[in-house]
Amino acid sequence: MSLLVVGSIGYDTIETDTDKIENALGGAAIHFSAASSLFSPTRVVGIVGEDFEMRDLQFLTDRGTDLSGVVVEKGKTFRWSCKYHADMNDRDTLSTELNVFENFRPEIPDSFRDSDYLFLANIHPELQMEVLNQVNKPVFTALDTMNFWIEGNRSQLVEVLKKVDVVFLNDTEALDFSGERFVYGAAKAISKFGPATVIIKKGEHGVIMYHDDTFFALPAYLLDSVKDPTGAGDAFAGGFMGYIAMQNSTGRDAFRRGLAYGTCVASFNCEEFGPKRLAEIDKDIVDGRLDEFQEMIRIS
Repeated sequence: MSLLVVGSIGYDTIETDTDKIENALGGAAIHFSAASSLFSPTRVVGIVGEDFEMRDLQFLTDRGTDLSGVVVEKGKTFRWSCKYHADMNDRDTLSTELNVFENFRPEIPDSFRDSDYLFLANIHPELQMEVLNQVNKPVFTALDTMNFWIEGNRSQLVEVLKKVDVVFLNDTEALDFSGERFVYGAAKAISKFGPATVIIKKGEHGVIMYHDDTFFALPAYLLDSVKDPTGAGDAFAGGFMGYIAMQNSTGRDAFRRGLAYGTCVASFNCEEFGPKRLAEIDKDIVDGRLDEFQEMIRIS
């Protein structure tokens, strides 16, 4: 089934305690589609500047990703830089240059408007609503957000939440939006705004899903080292959405297995800067890691 993602595309400069890379391919739409395309052909809508090297996206094209929704505008591509702390759980944003992304108004190509599955990456809630109004009758819609929108554009975010099936947040964002003290209460409270499914990302501590009045939790896949966690949350969402689009199912079992696939794909994302590792692997490699993950969490 067809899967559409709308979000940022850019270049990142990332510094850790041991390494640094400049102009790594980045952006939510890239990390998402690098993961989702392992399972299902993906359509991408985004904006880049004249300085963007389209050959950087060849690996996506090779997987059948449709990039005809990526618009090239006069000016520079979105750029972002950060420095991670020693434990990789915290980072400092050093610079954000919106460039052409500042005036991004998503225009969904006619050939994309019949998309069955839709992921609204982390962009302004007003733009997320515009996208929803342009896609005909998606089977399943998902949304990602962040504290910046929760704190500065809450009313618009609330309106979008009424129209989506699932929302992805990290634990801090979930507590901030809901006003609850613990993720258990936060997930329940957020679902009352509209999305039947609430997925709360906890980084190295795994993920929690609230769905059909029940909870499901998974740990993270254990890595002996992390090179770059940037975009892991988007890769997680891409693995989840790509899997359920491949299965064309939004049932409980598909959701739970989709979370496991998302967890494994996100772990690959952390092994290299940008989406480099995701570009190197295929679904057979992901399936092998899933087998290892299932053995890791098996209780009998």
